[in-house]
Amino acid sequence: MQKRNVLLIVVDQWRADCMSYLGTPHLKTPHLDRLCRMGVTFRNHVTVCVPCGPARASLHTGQYLMNHRQVQNWIPLDRRHVTLPKAVRALGLDPALIGYTTTAPDPRTTSPADPRLSQMGDVMDGWRPVGDFGPGHDHYFGWLAQQGFELPTNREDIWLPEGMNAVPGATDRPARIPAELSDSAYFTTKALEYLKGRDGKPFFLHLGYYRPHPPFVASAPYHAMYRPEDMPLPVRSSSAEAEAAQHPLLAHYLRTSRQSGFFRRGEGLSAELTDAQVAQMRATYYGMMSEVDDQLGRVFAWMDAADAWKDTLVIFTSDHGEQLGDHFLLGKIAYFDQSFRVPLVIVDPHADEMRGVVVDRPTEHTDLLPTMVEWLGGRAPDAVDGRSLLPFLAGDTPPDWRDALHYEFDFRNTYPHDTEAALGVGMDEAALMVVQDADWKYVHFTALPPLLFDLRADPGQFTNLAQDPAHAQTVRHYAQKALSWRMRHTDRGLTRYRTSPDGLEWRDADGAAHPVTMQLLS
Repeated sequence: MQKRNVLLIVVDQWRADCMSYLGTPHLKTPHLDRLCRMGVTFRNHVTVCVPCGPARASLHTGQYLMNHRQVQNWIPLDRRHVTLPKAVRALGLDPALIGYTTTAPDPRTTSPADPRLSQMGDVMDGWRPVGDFGPGHDHYFGWLAQQGFELPTNREDIWLPEGMNAVPGATDRPARIPAELSDSAYFTTKALEYLKGRDGKPFFLHLGYYRPHPPFVASAPYHAMYRPEDMPLPVRSSSAEAEAAQHPLLAHYLRTSRQSGFFRRGEGLSAELTDAQVAQMRATYYGMMSEVDDQLGRVFAWMDAADAWKDTLVIFTSDHGEQLGDHFLLGKIAYFDQSFRVPLVIVDPHADEMRGVVVDRPTEHTDLLPTMVEWLGGRAPDAVDGRSLLPFLAGDTPPDWRDALHYEFDFRNTYPHDTEAALGVGMDEAALMVVQDADWKYVHFTALPPLLFDLRADPGQFTNLAQDPAHAQTVRHYAQKALSWRMRHTDRGLTRYRTSPDGLEWRDADGAAHPVTMQLLS
């Protein structure tokens, strides 16, 4: 079989609408544009949950939040799930990780004294870390020290603006760390060390970048690459009070943000940020994107020199989006598109006829694991909720492809505090799910009122029609779609297996029975 490599590039907190290839004004990402011209861009793509830990759990298991149940960053991932690195190892590859996965291990597999259970998350089991950015960022800080950079007493102060202390909010100052020593440069250096060290052997590399994650402070010259006055204005109502009238969850976030102020590192809520401050924050955000793009240029230059494009599947995506002032919010939060829509570009070396194509059909992060595993010649685990995107890369659209996007958010005790008590819901009732197509967006809450937006008339999603009697039929229709979706994707476990007089059998998607092998049991 021909050698097959995979390069999975996962950036952090990159919004789908920040893609210059799709027409974002002012944004300069020439290397990402090149990737789009070489491959297929999926315009209508979402992560299926937020924040980081749950989003990465879905990416690495191919499952919806309702099935993998790592519902927040601090929740462990159940050991029973077949993850991406485990699936890749079963195919004979040694999957390497640069960056992080925000995964706490199943406590039933370790000791309560395990230090991984005393922090937000660590590296998911199965990966071989070759450029870790886990809790404490020790590897990165050690690399800085090795380069001769004098670390401050509080190491994370390297990301503060020059000449300023821990002042929250937007800034036009550069970060204290120079661009050649930024975390983006570190990840790229580690990637090139790993790729060159393979010396032509097959590779599977998860190349993670921390940016454009907060703090929104860019190293020079990226801090001044964009002018705030050129940035698009935030999509939001005339006031936070007007925005809060939409739903109790949004009202809670906007109310508590004014009590708690801004978070030091820039992530939280923006009810008190002016348009000018949001514009400055967006200019810095764009600068951080351009920095990542320049670093990708270093990786692509190696691929050119090594002639690696001819046998490498390249995927570019993000774990989740960023509100960036829209609806008076920052970070990844609630139910708005800005938090869930993310870029997806795939370059298949065998798909010459699809160069530069843009696909509009709904795609989700659950589709990435089966795409990579099947491209490598394997079979996706039965528990996977997504479907391979390989047909799209061959120019085909499966006739039974989904007609809507689906995503979830579990808001127990998060952003910022006491969410359940404030809203009068139980911990296991603090959840929402979304069904969204080209016409309507329906948001179903376990124990709070639903939301319905007419996306044709109200693309900014300001007017909730769920309580309007004229739209009762539409609410019922999408509530039924939501229920059918959950029933279709409920945990399948061993439901495709059956005992028989001839021994254990496995049923494929068409119902045909197969004798069970070890591969089928994976």
